[in-house]
Amino acid sequence: HPPAPTRVPTRVPTRVCVPRRLLMALDVPQERGLGQLDQRFLEGLDVCRFPLLPFLRPLPLDWMYLLYAIMFLGALGIMLGFCYRLSCAAFLGPYWYLLLLDKTSWNNHSYLYGLLAFQLALLGADRYGSVDGLLRPQKRNAHVPLWNYTLLRAQIFIVYFIAGLKKLDADWVGGYSMGSLARHWLFAPFKLVLSEEMTSLLVVHGGGLVLDLSAGFLLFFDATRPLALVFVTYFHCMNSQLFSIGEARVRGAALSPGVKLPPPVCVCVPVSSLPPSQGYNNWTNGLYGYSWDMMVHSRFHQHVKITYRDGLTGEVGYLKPGVFTQSRRWKDHADMLKQYSTCLSQLLPRYNVSQPQIYFDVWVSINDRFQQRLVDPRVDLVRAPWSPWQPTPWLLPLLLELSPWRQRLQELESQLDGHTDAVFIADFPGLHLENFVSEDLGNTSLRVLRGEVLVELVEQQHNRSLREGEGMQLPAGQYHKVHTVSAEPSCYMYLYVNTTALALERNLTRLQELREQVQNGTGDEVPAGKGGEPKGRPPPAPVGQGELGVGGGKRSGLFAVS
Repeated sequence: HPPAPTRVPTRVPTRVCVPRRLLMALDVPQERGLGQLDQRFLEGLDVCRFPLLPFLRPLPLDWMYLLYAIMFLGALGIMLGFCYRLSCAAFLGPYWYLLLLDKTSWNNHSYLYGLLAFQLALLGADRYGSVDGLLRPQKRNAHVPLWNYTLLRAQIFIVYFIAGLKKLDADWVGGYSMGSLARHWLFAPFKLVLSEEMTSLLVVHGGGLVLDLSAGFLLFFDATRPLALVFVTYFHCMNSQLFSIGEARVRGAALSPGVKLPPPVCVCVPVSSLPPSQGYNNWTNGLYGYSWDMMVHSRFHQHVKITYRDGLTGEVGYLKPGVFTQSRRWKDHADMLKQYSTCLSQLLPRYNVSQPQIYFDVWVSINDRFQQRLVDPRVDLVRAPWSPWQPTPWLLPLLLELSPWRQRLQELESQLDGHTDAVFIADFPGLHLENFVSEDLGNTSLRVLRGEVLVELVEQQHNRSLREGEGMQLPAGQYHKVHTVSAEPSCYMYLYVNTTALALERNLTRLQELREQVQNGTGDEVPAGKGGEPKGRPPPAPVGQGELGVGGGKRSGLFAVS
């Protein structure tokens, strides 16, 4: 008799796909926004939307509910393995339509979900523990080729490895991307042996870089996968406490790709070098902007101003930032700013503004750099050119030559006393900053760090030129303008004290001391200084003159550039 044929072991990826498929079903009512459909797509709302393709429009509300129902049933069918191929199609179509309908909702794990759903449609993931297997015996425990496993493992490898390559950015390696993360209680054990600065540099940034570069390799092979699962599970559980990123808290541990995202092109080709992505490049290059640099770049917006001008009468007015929108992510992307300005130009005529011109003035700091403008405030974005095939001409460059200043800015902040805050500004030649100093900020000064500026006091009709190292006191309750007159970008800092809050704090402190004296019967034993201040407490150091004082300073959002 001939020897019996060797039985090829059955490979079934269904077991490892169960967490993915379960989370797909949970994703529909949570992060896809099923519970907020009436707020997002109610008919008659004046809302500016940001689709990838201009012709995409939301369906009527009733049809949107039907679309979500189809997507949910598709996810449920994938999870149960019932009518598997049809369920994959029912999930994929609505999912990608909704994803392309709103760029402001894009994030890394959402795009990854779309990729995994497409891959599941190609796999034999209904061969084990599925309803199809119960109804069709020929599918039950049927052989699944090894390439099914390899495809999923390759996807996970790309996710981690691309994230690691992104973290080779100088800002991440230098510890500027997540500078304040080491203050979280999760890193307390590390701070028993390391300082907070070294914990941020070595554990947060160095550890994240090493994990992302190595996790893909360790997860790919059977021998190293158990060890890798321990580290990535710990990593994603920490992320669930550090960041509020919705369902991705459990996705990372269940899927092992985390919250990072591979590009949809060949890994060997930089996305920012592709012609279709040129119009989407901003300070951070990439076809989808923030989605490609998860946690590598942190932004702090000091101020956003939207100015409109009536094209017929010349009347000038201002709009509240974010009006007619349901998101805040348009502030960092040139393509969304163009879409927003076009939408505003269509809505403002209803409010008696003819042929509106729209101007944006967006001030943002990226990775602890100076606050600087993102776009040219002199350009009417309604009529400004924009193309996905070409760089955006009205996008101002990131002043990378000022990056070495970050260490000095940190030193200046560390010298401030507890009541003084600072805002660091960099501006381009020929532009000016118009600012209003609130009456609560009774002690505000300006000091030039680089270049030359002309300070115009509007109400006093007085101008003063300041060079590097010079400063002046600014009157409270008045407007002023800071013109950059040097040939190179100017750098200057605002120092301010919230005198109203300081006086309130002193009064509360004095009241508490008097209360303790009355309770202890020692009212005559504790003398008080003049003005109701406890004797022996020094007055706050004057800002803008001499030394900055001592103590731990911090950057505050009280000072709003207007």
